[in-house]
Amino acid sequence: MGTLNGRTVLLTGASSGVGAVTARTLLAGGASVVAHYFGDAAHDGAMAELAASAAPDRLLAVKGDFSMSSAAGEVWDAAVRWKGHIDVVVLNAAITRFDGGLDDSAEVWADSWSSQWQVNVMAPAWLMRSAVHHFRQCGGGVLITFSSWNAQRGSTSAAQIAYAATKGAITAAAKTIARTGAKDGILSHIIAPGIVRTKMSEDFARLQGGEDRVTATLAMGEWVPPQELADLVAFLAEGRCRHLSGATLDVNGATYVR
Repeated sequence: MGTLNGRTVLLTGASSGVGAVTARTLLAGGASVVAHYFGDAAHDGAMAELAASAAPDRLLAVKGDFSMSSAAGEVWDAAVRWKGHIDVVVLNAAITRFDGGLDDSAEVWADSWSSQWQVNVMAPAWLMRSAVHHFRQCGGGVLITFSSWNAQRGSTSAAQIAYAATKGAITAAAKTIARTGAKDGILSHIIAPGIVRTKMSEDFARLQGGEDRVTATLAMGEWVPPQELADLVAFLAEGRCRHLSGATLDVNGATYVR
């Protein structure tokens, strides 16, 4: 471990699921972590537990509700103030709603699309823009964007049409940054997981008839462990595999092979 010594990482959605595991992995690797989280009692408790395990100069917890248009800018400003620079930005925070499908009312459709678009596209896009400007001044940096296999193949649930669309949009933005930022030393990677052992996937499985039914469709017969995604983030955050920039890394146990 210790391969991330001296690197400062901004990680969004750090209090649960893949984000929580990633925060611990980055800290173990030597990084200083700005851990963004959405503030409620459960998330506050999770961040307090993480903070108790890290040296004060290695972790900064920043609360921000990305459903508010000003939150992404406030999180970015707090992150830069802490150490004066950001080397890596990991865009993990996202929401999914299981309404707003094709057969729902127009009102539900509009609300579902609007809320997911704000959190899954507008907030991370603002952080992308901020990161690009910052990386140009610093001589480069690493952007890691969490997408989904839904962005590539569409969702099997009509209720997730908006979620799939938002992941497709932010994926296109990350690819554009890869192409336009390459000569400035800006590396942009996309991680597209399949079914990961998180609450979001567990909720999805209940709508699909249960975990056993979902697991039966997977080539490995198992869900992706969050730790594998965290380890991949830590590897990409080192910035050593420069020519991987622009790639979409599918992590789904060979269930969806392009």
